[in-house]
Amino acid sequence: MLQPMEEPNNAANQAEDIAEMTFEQALLALEEIVQQLERGDVPLDQSISLYERGEKLRAACQDRLDTAQARIEKIVAGADGRPTGTKPLDGGS
Repeated sequence: MLQPMEEPNNAANQAEDIAEMTFEQALLALEEIVQQLERGDVPLDQSISLYERGEKLRAACQDRLDTAQARIEKIVAGADGRPTGTKPLDGGS
């Protein structure tokens, strides 16, 4: 028997829940989902829901990392304290 689709309010509540998480909380939640899916003991419908939530968590974490990188690139300064330009976070060219 097919399960009913997720209610829009529930999806909105999940997105709001993720938006309120810190980066560390979102990463921990994502790690827990990955562990559940890797164990393979979760029913198919629940696996799909977990995967969808995991993708939302991954996107939220990536967005926060991109924002942090942009902030770091803006604050690069020379020895005299004057801005010297921007540099990638990883120190690459």
